[in-house]
Amino acid sequence: MENNYPQIIKDVGFDFSWDEKKVWSLDISVEEMDISELTWHFDIPFLWEGDGVYNLKPKEVIEEPDSHKEEYSRTMKSDLKYPIDIMENKGHWLILDGLHQLMKAAMLDMKVVQVRKISRSRIKEIEN
Repeated sequence: MENNYPQIIKDVGFDFSWDEKKVWSLDISVEEMDISELTWHFDIPFLWEGDGVYNLKPKEVIEEPDSHKEEYSRTMKSDLKYPIDIMENKGHWLILDGLHQLMKAAMLDMKVVQVRKISRSRIKEIEN
């Protein structure tokens, strides 16, 4: 991911860029987390549609799937067998990979999700 994020994305804690493949390759144990610790992501425009970027909030897809068919399709195709990769920063857990999985879990009324908690000290290992 590139670090040319809009200010709202930087404000929530994305002040670095990372390579998802590097994140996936980390040997981190999987644990359960209450979904409510991550659903704050639904109020931030982390998604995009049309020609814009970071112009769509996950809650808009969740609440109006027929209006956002492409993102809804991506969400429902996401595979819940993989854990969500998160990192603590600025006082909350940030999703590095797995936002669509979290959205799907919420739409399925799941209360708990599988996560991998990546220490901020490992940023150098996952940076672009």
